[in-house]
Amino acid sequence: MNTREWLTERVSRLRAGGVGKSAPAAVRSTNERLKARLRQGEEALSPRALRHKLDELKGIVDPLVSEVEGGRRAGVLIDWSASASAAHRRDLWLLMSERFLADPQQVKAAQAKYAAAVGTPDEAAAEVLYRRATVSPRRRLLQRFSAHPDGIAFLVNLRAEMQPHLKADKRLFALDVEMEYMFSTWFDVGFLELQRISWDSPASLVEKLIRYEAVHDIRSWDDVKNRLDSDRRCYGFFHPRLPGEPLIFVEVALINEIAASITPLLDEAAAPADLDRATTAVFYSISNTQAGLRGVSFGDSLIKRVVERLREEFPRLKTFATLSPIPGLRAWLARNAPAELQQAWEAATELPEKSPARIALQQWAARYLAQELQDGKPLDAVARFHLGNGARVERLNWAADPSAKGFKLSYGLMVNYLYDLKKLDKNRATLAQGKVPIAPAIKDLLP
Repeated sequence: MNTREWLTERVSRLRAGGVGKSAPAAVRSTNERLKARLRQGEEALSPRALRHKLDELKGIVDPLVSEVEGGRRAGVLIDWSASASAAHRRDLWLLMSERFLADPQQVKAAQAKYAAAVGTPDEAAAEVLYRRATVSPRRRLLQRFSAHPDGIAFLVNLRAEMQPHLKADKRLFALDVEMEYMFSTWFDVGFLELQRISWDSPASLVEKLIRYEAVHDIRSWDDVKNRLDSDRRCYGFFHPRLPGEPLIFVEVALINEIAASITPLLDEAAAPADLDRATTAVFYSISNTQAGLRGVSFGDSLIKRVVERLREEFPRLKTFATLSPIPGLRAWLARNAPAELQQAWEAATELPEKSPARIALQQWAARYLAQELQDGKPLDAVARFHLGNGARVERLNWAADPSAKGFKLSYGLMVNYLYDLKKLDKNRATLAQGKVPIAPAIKDLLP
């Protein structure tokens, strides 16, 4: 920057803020910051430091360096991130998101060649070359990070930390989408190992089970021991690059009938069921553990693998069902149900079995689960998961979750989803047609 440019920059800043005052600076793009000399406002890295970090990132994907060297260079930034401030890390994310784009000229040329090849014998090859041209160097950057021993964990944690910032800063969206795509490949179920988590598992793993439980809070060590007892099973998916870190886990009770309440399942004083006579496996808690893997689905594969494992160990098991929360029910009722009914439901636990308010709540809940769709999918998140896996809505259970959380989400109602192994494909086909598979007990509650 010459003397005139230097003076112009300072005069511009004085005009914006006035003499003796510092007005808030407008948010500058990464490109503007890279060309500047001075940091402005709340910017974390100075332009010089930002350029240095960009050079480090470019060095990782340098085509002249090997995978090993690229991974080593990525390790330097991994170490830097561990001690950097949150604001400094966000600047790194912006560089990764905005500065590693596909070459627009190459994309345009490849697109033109593909358009010209449509309908000719060269169409297939041109289409492959076009897709290759659209792949951004950002993907190569992520691959080089993954080559480092700590790279996968670093990227998963990076994306988890980035999630709360996505709505406020759309510049990070490209990096988020790219990471979700790469994770869907790296965390394909073919690479995951199904492991049983038991009371004999390492204490560090049991502690993670306590920390990650998202459905029914674990209250004590006696509580977690009860969930890992002889008549219970807990299974998780693990990735070889994240040892000892469950990606998702499911808790199962082996009993003689479909559970109608969570209370006996969580009762630490209850006697264990006789496994030689157990006929029913009830999935009562499924928890994703990694916010950085949002959008990467492996829950359906987990249930299928667990069912296979249970059938091998317990051939008498014939029924596979869930006891599930209805997390979106009360919020939906607040928007749609009459105010007088909502007022009556505030005393739901005291309503007699035949009372009109109690019957109405069950009817409204049945409508919510069986008829409320958005873009052809169930409105309720848990329903969307299980119905998408081929289950059907089996039964509503009154006061099944008497906890404060259960009352807050659904007035204590819970639902069973039935996994009929012979009808999973049929149920999925029904849902694809915009119809929710429901049992007669649910149908009877509908108008």
